[in-house]
Amino acid sequence: MAARLVQIAMNAQDDSVVGRFWAEALGWSIDSEGPGVTNLEPEGFDYPDPSALCIDVLRVPEPKTGKNRVHIDLATTSATHQADLVARLRDLGATPADIGQGDVPWTVLADPEGNEFCVLEPRPVYQDTGPVAAVVVDCADPRAMARFWGEAMDWTVHEVAGEHATLRSSKGVGPYLEFLRTPDVKTVKNRVHLDLRPYRGDDPAVEVARLKALGATDADVGQGDDVPWTVLADPEGNEFCVLGPR
Repeated sequence: MAARLVQIAMNAQDDSVVGRFWAEALGWSIDSEGPGVTNLEPEGFDYPDPSALCIDVLRVPEPKTGKNRVHIDLATTSATHQADLVARLRDLGATPADIGQGDVPWTVLADPEGNEFCVLEPRPVYQDTGPVAAVVVDCADPRAMARFWGEAMDWTVHEVAGEHATLRSSKGVGPYLEFLRTPDVKTVKNRVHLDLRPYRGDDPAVEVARLKALGATDADVGQGDDVPWTVLADPEGNEFCVLGPR
């Protein structure tokens, strides 16, 4: 058994504003499954498919505090594309963000609610990912995180080093999942997290038990008891959800 990584969940005080920004930033369609939820996916997308990770923007009452430990990197194909994309994103409402990056070839911006993201310089490895190059997670131990997530999902571990680790769908499509060593300590609930789904026919309870055996733990983010998903945390405390099969 293994779960599929199907989407990114992003908290926002105004899901419609943040959702509209990301829909225009990525060129994706926008929908809503209910009040307080804005759903984004590529035009004509057949969910779930590893060629893209959809984004669910979820309304929450609390404001953002501190730098996010999970962020999105956007891909570009040329220096001109990078410059044009940065300019377009700023016209949409993005602002420059300083997270101590110094003099680097990528540009760090923040969306209308301050969620940091990077517009990368052209890199050959990201030329076939679509607009989202990678989802990046700050961590203390990239090797341990790659070990957990590599066993938790049906994704392939591509590279493991002391400072970073990289995974991608076993089908070789879509964005990467990257773990980057940072000195910061997690102190609050992540405003961006990953959502997994078991395969159709698999038992979610069995999958949750398997993930716990790998090192996941129960997490309480105020979800209550009457929800059709399970909230867990990985070995470094990053929350993620196990949704129902689909």
